[in-house]
Amino acid sequence: MSTRNKILLLLALVIVVDVVALFVAPPFDPTPAAGSTGCVFPVCFINGNLEFPAPHAVWRLLDTDISSQIAVFDISISSTMLTMWIVSAFTIALLFLMTRGKAMVPGKVQNAMEYVWELIEDFGMSLGGPAAKPYIPLFVGFFLYILFNNWSGLIPPIGKVEDLRAPTSDVNITIGLALVAFGFFEYQGFSKLGIRGYLSKFFPLGEFRNGIGAGLIAMFVGLVELLLEFVKPVTLSMRLFGNIYGGEVALGVMTALTIAIIPMALIALELMLISSRRSSSRPSC
Repeated sequence: MSTRNKILLLLALVIVVDVVALFVAPPFDPTPAAGSTGCVFPVCFINGNLEFPAPHAVWRLLDTDISSQIAVFDISISSTMLTMWIVSAFTIALLFLMTRGKAMVPGKVQNAMEYVWELIEDFGMSLGGPAAKPYIPLFVGFFLYILFNNWSGLIPPIGKVEDLRAPTSDVNITIGLALVAFGFFEYQGFSKLGIRGYLSKFFPLGEFRNGIGAGLIAMFVGLVELLLEFVKPVTLSMRLFGNIYGGEVALGVMTALTIAIIPMALIALELMLISSRRSSSRPSC
């Protein structure tokens, strides 16, 4: 089959899946109008993608209404957590199956796995140089995990039913990923440079040997660096969350208005966008 026919077949498949999903997993309306029954087109198509700030709780320890609160302490299993666990199980099972029975003369599956690993490894090494070699497994783990979580939002019925939602469209999930990366980065800084060596980056007291002016300038720059260090988790989490959430809203609105044709171009754009954000929460090499 020629490349052109493969592309046309893929486009036709996207349209079929989109239309089938419309009937099999239609969008839900979290804020239905009074007296309305079922899904009112196009209102519920749009409202179903505007779940903010708190995600739907599949299970909650205490039955309290937190829909109008921005910051709460709530013991629950959210729709994004449930989807994240499903994606995690799928990723682990996929990697296990692809790496089982490795051989010196690899087959197609092992070749594909090794190609992906080498591709991401080369990318990581280009960012961090030879010193990044020990951290490549963690980098690959973040890379694939975030990528699969991003892509999950494009697969029906995720985002179409109340109990399933793309994990990275929830700011709580992206903050958690960013804090893991931030904690690992700080641990590596202290372990490699020591407490005094690492803190001297933010408090360069030794610069006062070159004069009071040089010392004050260095201290000012160090305090700015310290502030930026604690801003990192916020920027990492908000960039990833904003891209994925904004993409879901755009897809929801365009699907509501055009059903299948135009959303194909948006899905292609979203694939490129979420792929470029797949390592937004990775630790620096």
